[in-house]
Amino acid sequence: MEPSNLFWVVLLTFLPTLELRASIPYALAILEWNPIFAFFLIIAVNILVGEIIFYSLHTILPYVLKIKIFERIYNKCVKRIQKKMHKYVDKYGTIGLALFIGVPLPGSGVWTGALAAFLLGFERKDFSIANIVGVLIAGVIVTLVVVAGINGFSLFVKS
Repeated sequence: MEPSNLFWVVLLTFLPTLELRASIPYALAILEWNPIFAFFLIIAVNILVGEIIFYSLHTILPYVLKIKIFERIYNKCVKRIQKKMHKYVDKYGTIGLALFIGVPLPGSGVWTGALAAFLLGFERKDFSIANIVGVLIAGVIVTLVVVAGINGFSLFVKS
């Protein structure tokens, strides 16, 4: 495994909206990594991303929001996330947040989940539980879909 490949996989995992939804397919389909190795590495990185974002929102955000353009972007995101998350969190709490993080669709994931948890006043412990469970759910789904797709495609090509 080349260090540059590892760099690109980690970078994809850190990018908002892409996260493991992009890095797992890239690692398995393009780089042809071992699925178990890729799964555990990318899961660990994605969990770390969520924790960094949640921590940063508490410590750095007040300073960033003093810049008007960032304040406008933040306010736009806040409205969208509150609207999207409210029904899940009101009904299911931490489990609702975990499911939101775990659904491998655009607009979900640890970036949005961390921001939603911050906006909805989640405690660090509750966010961490939702983050870990959600990332594991998303990782399992994406890995299974990609492995099935690779295996299905290879059967199709061999025919």
